[in-house]
Parts: sequence; C-alpha cells; structure tokens
Amino acid sequence: MSQEPAARQPTLRLSGMLGTLDARLVRAHGGELGHLDFLQVLCQDEITRRESVAFQRRLRKAKFEQQVTLEEFDFAASPKLPAAQIRDLGALCWLHAGESVILFGPVGVGKTHVAQALGHLAVRQGANVRFAKTSRILAELAGGHADRTWDRRIRELIRPDLLILDDFAMRQLTAAQADDLYELVSERQGRSLISTSNRAPSDWYPLFPNPVVAESLLDRLINASRLVIMNGPSYRPDKRPRNPADKREKTTS
Repeated sequence: MSQEPAARQPTLRLSGMLGTLDARLVRAHGGELGHLDFLQVLCQDEITRRESVAFQRRLRKAKFEQQVTLEEFDFAASPKLPAAQIRDLGALCWLHAGESVILFGPVGVGKTHVAQALGHLAVRQGANVRFAKTSRILAELAGGHADRTWDRRIRELIRPDLLILDDFAMRQLTAAQADDLYELVSERQGRSLISTSNRAPSDWYPLFPNPVVAESLLDRLINASRLVIMNGPSYRPDKRPRNPADKREKTTS
C-alpha cells in the first residue's frame, strides 16, 4: 500500500497549508511564485486558518445571544442616540485601558445590541469575552454556593478580558446577590465590564440591601466606566416581523 506523501501528513497540523497546497503549486509551476514567495504564501494560508479557528472559538465562548455588529446598527432609526460616542467606543480604547462602559436608557433603544456589537469587535481583536444576563450570572454564583463550586465559577467570570452584564440592576437584590456582585466587580478590577441597564446608575443604590456594599461596589464601578445615555424611541418595533393580522386590519379600516 502506497503511503501519502510526507508533505500531506497531518502530523504538524498544517491543514491551512494542505488546503491550498495544490492551488499554490499550480501558480508556482506557472511561474507566478518564486520559491520564497511560495513558502510565504503557504505560511500566510496557515496563519489565516489558525486565526479563523481561534476567532470562531472565542466567538463560541462569548455566548452572545445574537452575533451583531456596530456596522449593522441602524442609528438613523433613533436620531437621539449619541451615535458619535457609541462609534468612538468601537475603537476599544477603553478596553485596552481596562476601563468599563455603562449603557443605560429605556427599554428597546438598542443597549443589548450595542453591548454585543462591542463584544464582537473585541473578539475580532483577539480578546476573550463573556456575555450573560446579570440574573443568569447571579444564579450561577448562587449555584456555586450550593454545590461548593463558587470559587471555580467566579474564576471563570474573572478570566475574560471583557465581561458583559446585560440587564444590570433590574430588580432588588438579596444580600447574597449583592455580596456576589461585590466580589465579582472587585476581583475584576482592571478588567473591562459592559453593563446595560434600564435605570440610571444613580438609581442603582436603593436596590442593594446594604448601603455600605452599594457605595463601595457602585462607586468603584461607575467611576471606572464611560457612561452612555441611550435615549429615544424603541429600536425593536422596526426589527420585528410584521403581523399579517395588522395588515388586514389596516386594509379593512
């Protein structure tokens, strides 16, 4: 039985090179690539493949609800939004500086879209990101207290370069939840957070049962964050599929 040529063996895991080898050989035999060019192009093929695989891995770990981008966000749908400020966030200077972002405003203006879009940009730049509803994070940590895996669970939340807490400060917190948030924010000091909320940060304090914990946690979070007030009409109705019944009603009215 004849063996596969050594260049095609998968031992070195150079599948990026293997996938384009035949096409590159055709160009080389045709005189389009010299020996050095041929090697450089093959190496770039492998680098591109590895970068793509790593990007897809980071994207899966981010656990976004939707894969959305700033480029596809319709700022024209809500002219009151601070478009320039949001686009400036897209440069990710705050992420490289270890700063955080708080997006707050009424329901439906696109806070979650913008948060996930910034997270997507961060993933594209090589950052590790985790997105979750704040209630889900609190439930995970509560489960850690119950089964004694709290240390492991909070380490997993501390590790990402960017943690996105969606729907922050939605409701009154228990003492245990407030303590868990305090530990999370404290341990992530110097690592970026994005928080989205329907409430202004000044309205978060009464949600904490212990004023001392609230003061310590929120002052630390707010003072290290860029605040973005997102106001205007709901972004969602334009994105919802139209109900055929609505169309019939308009026709018959």
